[in-house]
Amino acid sequence: MEFFRKINLKTTEQQIQKSLTLSNLSEISNEIFNLNEPNDTEANIGGIWGEFTLIRSEIRGGIRFALLECPNALCWTITAGFPPDAESAIIHLTINQQKRNQDFVEEIEEFLEDMSQCLIRFLKV
Repeated sequence: MEFFRKINLKTTEQQIQKSLTLSNLSEISNEIFNLNEPNDTEANIGGIWGEFTLIRSEIRGGIRFALLECPNALCWTITAGFPPDAESAIIHLTINQQKRNQDFVEEIEEFLEDMSQCLIRFLKV
């Protein structure tokens, strides 16, 4: 399944990569948190779905986060500067299932909404 969230936020690839780190997860989302001191690419986190290893990778346009042990292979990207709306940031979240129960889908939607609001506050230029 795929989920998208468009954020009316003028930002850049460079700002996303510089600002959205594993050390400041509390600025990115209220629903995930560090369980120990992260390094640049990996952190042990807790959150709404349990405890996982979260990895962070810089990609074209922004960053990708992935939950390594997640049975749904949940990952998301935060990017900016692409058509059709280069003036907005996009969160793209995927899981490895074509269908999931409605409760899980609602949790994902709440996670995306929370992250959208956090990013607007944190990355406001």
